[in-house]
Amino acid sequence: MRLLICTQKVDKNDPVLGFFHRWLEEFAGHYERVKVICLEKGEYDLPSNAKILSLGKEEGNFQFAIFNSSIFKRVRYALRFYKCIWEGRSNYDAVFVHMNQEYVLLGGLLWRLWGKRVYLWRNHAKGSWLTRLAGLLSEKAFYTSPQSFTARFKNAHRMPVGIDTDFFKPNDSVARVTNSILFLGRIAPVKKVLEFIEWLHLRQEQGESFSVTIAGAALPADADYEKKVRERILKYGLEDRSTFVGPVNKEQARRLYQTHQTYVNFTPSGSMDKTILEAAACEAKVIVANEDLKMLEYKESSEIRDFVVRGHSLTLLMKTIKTHML
Repeated sequence: MRLLICTQKVDKNDPVLGFFHRWLEEFAGHYERVKVICLEKGEYDLPSNAKILSLGKEEGNFQFAIFNSSIFKRVRYALRFYKCIWEGRSNYDAVFVHMNQEYVLLGGLLWRLWGKRVYLWRNHAKGSWLTRLAGLLSEKAFYTSPQSFTARFKNAHRMPVGIDTDFFKPNDSVARVTNSILFLGRIAPVKKVLEFIEWLHLRQEQGESFSVTIAGAALPADADYEKKVRERILKYGLEDRSTFVGPVNKEQARRLYQTHQTYVNFTPSGSMDKTILEAAACEAKVIVANEDLKMLEYKESSEIRDFVVRGHSLTLLMKTIKTHML
């Protein structure tokens, strides 16, 4: 089968979306030909049967300001998208859309007219009538959390999260820092970082000894939220215990999982945050707010890794996706 994949970004070094590069490697190993349309591309290193087509976000701004408005850029991206799916329509048999329902809304009717089966991967607690429309235009909708908006669709199928357990694994030669706590993710309201700081303050008041590493960065829109986080740390006198390391790539993330005793994630139920399972695969103790993964708090290190390997590995994900696409 020849597969068209539509995604947001292809960049193996991206601190948030870099994991998808590994997925693309696996897709290329399971399908005859893989064509990828992305909004933005960075550095990548994929097999010869995988081709990347960018809509051009990485090109930056035009010389004339009038062409740099958000409306003009969206029109430019849409026209390039239509050009890509039209010119290559005889070179793919099915379409896998990762997270961005906009691709389905733009191309769904054309793909249906051309006889291309569309598979939408979307795992977010919130949605709208546009999400429902994207689901209707898709052959199947894939999700990982029972609280995902798409889980209610008639054509919905639950999937493994897709953790590269050959990469994310414990390292016996690396010592874990005693009483070390890790937060890794975007500094944003949805990640509940302020609630994490309150949780640390409670530990502090109870006389517990600990050190904290906060890995991740805020988007420009969340700059004020990051400021509040840093102010809260100062307010509670946690600055001597806390270290901000900024955004990290997957190699740096793995090292953090391997060297910290506890990984804390207060992202609510509705999305299956992959960082929780990455940490679990590295046998770090996890404390979570997500009810779907709450049982991991009561498992031994080897048990939580086994949970990821058996139920959420990238190998299992590729096998499951391929079965659903037959």
